[in-house]
Amino acid sequence: MMVTMNINDQQFVVRLHNSPAAKAFVNALPLQLGMDELNGNEKFADLPYDLLSDPVHPGAIQAGDLMLYGTHTLVLFYESFQSSYRYTPIGKVINPENLPAVMVRKRVWVGFNDD
Repeated sequence: MMVTMNINDQQFVVRLHNSPAAKAFVNALPLQLGMDELNGNEKFADLPYDLLSDPVHPGAIQAGDLMLYGTHTLVLFYESFQSSYRYTPIGKVINPENLPAVMVRKRVWVGFNDD
């Protein structure tokens, strides 16, 4: 399953995991979120609904990882780092190289579409 993600007129392709959370996420598209900065490596936003969570401890977070924290906080990582937190994997940006360049503002508007 693939979805498109638009940030500041730049389009990215996200490959979704084959999981109940990812399927529920795609069924709720299209979606526009104002995502806020956290820790210099991620943007997050609360979804207007809960998703099924099945958190894992990934250890290494990779730039482009799209994860669920708890049951309704969507997190998009734009830098790679080590983490002790638990997340439910939703998907992965296929070519995340340009993500840091579009994340310069404290809040970015991110659109998700299943077209």
